[in-house]
Amino acid sequence: MFSIVIPIFNEAGNIETLINEIHISLEKKYNKFELILVNDASNDNTIEIINNLKKKYNIILLNNNFNKGQSYSICNGINESKNNTIVTLDGDGQNNPADIISLLDKYFSDDDIYLVGGIRQKRKDNLVKIYSSLFANKVRSYIFDDGCKDTGCSLKVFDREIFLEFPFFDGIHRFLPALFKGYGYKTDFINVSHRTRIRGMSNYGTFDRLYRGIIDIIKVKKILKNNANK
Repeated sequence: MFSIVIPIFNEAGNIETLINEIHISLEKKYNKFELILVNDASNDNTIEIINNLKKKYNIILLNNNFNKGQSYSICNGINESKNNTIVTLDGDGQNNPADIISLLDKYFSDDDIYLVGGIRQKRKDNLVKIYSSLFANKVRSYIFDDGCKDTGCSLKVFDREIFLEFPFFDGIHRFLPALFKGYGYKTDFINVSHRTRIRGMSNYGTFDRLYRGIIDIIKVKKILKNNANK
């Protein structure tokens, strides 16, 4: 058993298709899982659509009382999860649920692996987002040597208990490979597909990530130093 955690903010146009795809993709091999949707104070009809989906699927819906961001929403879902294997992906449909099987196969094939991350191929984002992500990944990879070319890919499988060892900070979801490796746990990465956002717009910002990324790097270095000194 594993838990799928998806943070959602104003994804009324995408969430039904995504949930249907998840069940269709996993029904033949990994059909027993917990699905947790974390609504980050959406102001469209996301909740109404999810409540209708609950008539068809077993869905746990968590609601933030105000917009708290992607990291908090992911942590909220993980804290409420009942399984130690966690799968995360975005709620906008750009991550392909069909790739979840490949990540789970890799994760379950080796007891020494504690995180498997996706590396997006042929990204379908605008050029600003693509090049800012490439720059951020190169800087982060140089500093932490975490072996991950695309830490911004939300499609990941990892160990819940280890995740909960990390001190929380806003932005933690982008530094999981560095944290897992820094704590001494083996990680691996596989190529996954990436799809064009069909409906809506990106709800978690791009332009402030450079400044925040620098601050987060300092936080992660401090976390890893404190752990090494224990």
